[in-house]
Amino acid sequence: MKLAVAQIKPTLGNVEKNIEIMKEKISEAINQGAELIVFPELALSGYLLEEMVFDVCVNVPGELVRLSNDISILFGGVEKGKDNYVYNSAFYLEDGKVKHTHRKVYLPNYGMFFEARYFKGGDRFRAFDTKFGKIGILICEDAWHQSSSYILSQDGADYIFCLMNNPARGFEDEGRYISKEWEAIGYLTASMTGSYFIMANRVGCEDGVTFGGGSQVVSPSGKTAARAPYMEENLLIAELSEREIRKARFTAPILKTENLDLTIRELERIREEKYR
Repeated sequence: MKLAVAQIKPTLGNVEKNIEIMKEKISEAINQGAELIVFPELALSGYLLEEMVFDVCVNVPGELVRLSNDISILFGGVEKGKDNYVYNSAFYLEDGKVKHTHRKVYLPNYGMFFEARYFKGGDRFRAFDTKFGKIGILICEDAWHQSSSYILSQDGADYIFCLMNNPARGFEDEGRYISKEWEAIGYLTASMTGSYFIMANRVGCEDGVTFGGGSQVVSPSGKTAARAPYMEENLLIAELSEREIRKARFTAPILKTENLDLTIRELERIREEKYR
């Protein structure tokens, strides 16, 4: 798979402008031969929405659906559910269809984050079939919960995509603007699941918050296969190889030896003791 990671600078609350930004990156990706392009969390709307969240709640744009006949597209936006609540969601488009929607499960509500005030959390992690193999999606905070990527890997995901809006931090560390913890999550998730782990972060400022970029592709062996620069827009192109997945899983057959029955039994025991 030839992948494009679009590290963009969305405009807060301006869906139409963000669609144009995305269309420009999609055109560039197609010209470079990419087969799949991924955008960051809430690429369609910007992040610090607060009360604007209902104003940017739109259907998946038909323009993007049509473009998915030429290139598969994964991006984040605000979704209005049938229950009339809004979700921080990711949409996977392929062959002119919305093939899969993931609703962010774990909504941060601490520090600068107030997502639980405006969004309703999702309730599932599912891997799904694509023309490239099975894909799983996480949205930012989802990745901090080990169970999220574990479920996706056990559900057969070969590629785990994490759409992010990660603020810049770590200025004291030789110009790194993404936290060491995020890099560790990428390396650990990839090497423990034998899957590619793709982090799509954004850049730009919103209400005094700066987003650092540094999007990266981590190989199934836990090595950085490609990284975008910090603090600037970029279209990162990377080749993802099914052979690398097979090689990593042969070298460290963790998935093959995983005991799901044991895991389920012990989790049920813990749940019973915790809520007794």
